[in-house]
Amino acid sequence: MKPTLFVLAAGMGSRYGGLKQLDGLGPNGETIMDYSIFDAIRGGFGKLVFVIRKSFENDFRAKIISKYENHIPVEVVFQELDNLPAGFSVPEGREKPWGTNHAVLMGQSVIHEPFAVINADDFYGRDSFAVLGKQLAGMEGKQNDYCMIGYRVGNTLSESGSVARGVCETNADGYLTGVVERTAIERINGQIQFTGENGKTVVLDDHTPVSMNMWGFTPDYFSYSEDYFVNFLKENGTNLKSEYFIPLMVNELITKGKASVKVLDTTSKWFGVTYAEDRQGVVDKIKALVDAGEYPGKLF
Repeated sequence: MKPTLFVLAAGMGSRYGGLKQLDGLGPNGETIMDYSIFDAIRGGFGKLVFVIRKSFENDFRAKIISKYENHIPVEVVFQELDNLPAGFSVPEGREKPWGTNHAVLMGQSVIHEPFAVINADDFYGRDSFAVLGKQLAGMEGKQNDYCMIGYRVGNTLSESGSVARGVCETNADGYLTGVVERTAIERINGQIQFTGENGKTVVLDDHTPVSMNMWGFTPDYFSYSEDYFVNFLKENGTNLKSEYFIPLMVNELITKGKASVKVLDTTSKWFGVTYAEDRQGVVDKIKALVDAGEYPGKLF
């Protein structure tokens, strides 16, 4: 059984004003997502699942899914505000989606094999999908034993300004012990640094692993997520901005000793359009990868 790639795309409609400007950054108008899917197919993934909002389903099927259908089986699931456990309802005035781990929960009905989770609009790179695909292929039938791609922080910076990253703390065996969100990370005078809690500058080694929301799970993750979502709603359900994030669930599992998460190193360079000024740099980086033979000029 080949692993599944689960793409979090429910935020796309709002970010791109519908799907009209799904940004073509490759030489033939390819989107960042096209590269992820191309890399996933050659990394051994056997199925795609997209989580989107129902409101742009027709647009999404016509513009996005039609490209991939002859290459890999595709399923679509929907993240809506009212997809809540029994006994809960959407608080008045809530417009914000419930977060990335709520989006993951939507895949429960169609995913029965090891699966990866990625963001739709991040460029993850060929090696990361190869590494994750290989790890997931060995996770068939296992439980409570997950993984994530730990990008080297030096491979994830923006030239246009500072970035926020989930800095991973690991034990001697390379398992995750925690993810700490750090803001304002940037390279200054050759050193990657951020300002710590006490106002002091903290320097990070270039190889420090950070989470770019590229995870590997087995289907038992869904039942943990379902149970914990109930607790989350009891505590935060009336807060109109609260979000149920993947790292929140993962931290809960590893601190309680219920699951372990192996941090996998990759040589891939992550990039994305964090700032409007990043766009041209992304176009140039993709072109350089195509010129170097990493990708064909036309993907699908």
